[in-house]
Amino acid sequence: MLVEAKDLQRTYKMGGTLVHALRGVSFGVDHGEFVAIMGPSGSGKSTLMHLLGCLDRPSVGSYALDGTLVENLDDVALSRLRNRKVGFVFQAFNLIAQLTVLENVEVPLIYMGVERARRRELSKEMLVAVGLEHRSEHRPTELSGGENQRVAIARALVTNPDVIFADEPTGNLDTKTGREIMEILQSLNERGTTVILVTHELEKAKWARRLIHMQDGKILRELNGEEILQLRDLFQDVS
Repeated sequence: MLVEAKDLQRTYKMGGTLVHALRGVSFGVDHGEFVAIMGPSGSGKSTLMHLLGCLDRPSVGSYALDGTLVENLDDVALSRLRNRKVGFVFQAFNLIAQLTVLENVEVPLIYMGVERARRRELSKEMLVAVGLEHRSEHRPTELSGGENQRVAIARALVTNPDVIFADEPTGNLDTKTGREIMEILQSLNERGTTVILVTHELEKAKWARRLIHMQDGKILRELNGEEILQLRDLFQDVS
């Protein structure tokens, strides 16, 4: 199993108040799945993604990524695991404005210690894959929102990760461009990449083959296949 979460809890301290962002979440994701984690703001879905993507550790519980127990790793080992196994696509793109498109895609490879010529070769291949090879020397400020998200996807893919975490990847995009991004994620999944999508929109969650519905830091229910398509009304209050 690629992702294995057992009784994950995450508590934050804000001033003198304890905030229970996750309240005992358990589930697994196999290699090659396309899973949507869905819920309203404050449901814990983004906190969960940060734990699954090795950006944070649980307060309580156990998490294994491709068989490696995260809680047993120090910060250096955790970073290495994250760089090797995980790719991220965020709503805000998180590109570096001062760098060209090609240089942005190269960044994860720099952290991995890949030599320059090989970095360039791999990054160019990824830009071809997302249809942006002609924009390689432009900077993010010269691109549209959809083009920037394609760059972010290329950057996430350049290390050949086992899993892509996409956190509201179409949130800043118009409907047509958002659909194009979802089509790219679907295509990646069809070629074997595991995709875990975090969203508050049913229309985006319906692209997944499995849906985990969260509220108040807990999993309320899981749906699969046709169940996702048939239960639109169930989520009409999620926003």
